[in-house]
Amino acid sequence: MAHEFVKVEREGPVTVVTLNRPEVMNALHSPAHFELGEVFDAFAADPDQWVAIVTGAGERAFSAGNDLKHQAGGGKMGSPPSGFAGLTSRFDLTKPLIAAVNGVAMGGGFEIALACDIIIASDAAVFALPEPRVGLAALAGGLHRLPRAIGTKRAMSMILTARRVSASEGKELGFVAEVTAPADLMRVAREWAKGICELGPMSIRASKQAVYMGLDEPSLEAAIKGQNRYPAVAALYGSEDFVEGPLAFSQKRAPQWKGR
Repeated sequence: MAHEFVKVEREGPVTVVTLNRPEVMNALHSPAHFELGEVFDAFAADPDQWVAIVTGAGERAFSAGNDLKHQAGGGKMGSPPSGFAGLTSRFDLTKPLIAAVNGVAMGGGFEIALACDIIIASDAAVFALPEPRVGLAALAGGLHRLPRAIGTKRAMSMILTARRVSASEGKELGFVAEVTAPADLMRVAREWAKGICELGPMSIRASKQAVYMGLDEPSLEAAIKGQNRYPAVAALYGSEDFVEGPLAFSQKRAPQWKGR
């Protein structure tokens, strides 16, 4: 399928999704949101794709967030049910997402990164939720994901000041996993993806879902007692990979994962 505002490449079991509006620092408008919704729908449904890397085209920006000029010019507003970039309200995706942040990640751009499971950042990356500077608020998940990622007080120091945070401070705060030189960013992101793909994909999906759904349980006890009812955990128990992993270990060979 041809896309105008996003580039999609498949590298074995890894899908690389590139936000492709470099002329506006990869800011997103309604048509881009719907394209990305289709891209992530296809990724979720493809049994041969296990991990996705999300990055931005060009050297300046991962994404500057909402295309305010498009909005101010009366351009159509809207996004699919899966949210900003087809991602921020996609709560049922159990496959891992890696954000490879190559530059500015502002507002909705930061919210896209926060909707991913792991953030790898170039040392040229800058993060902020600057919506209050233009009379808006980070309502595509940023106001909820950031406190969950780094704690309320540290998140409020960013949210209530709209201040910019470097990649190195992002690592200190805890939302960035690794900082790289710009030239190394995609290589490092691919290494993270490769490491994930060496593990049982059904196990990874069960683990991701158990973490996020467990955080919404009222207590640790409820999370532990309730985890077996989570769909991805139940799917793990019934999968071919659940048999293959222990069998490969006992036979002293590398497992042949099928993702089912």
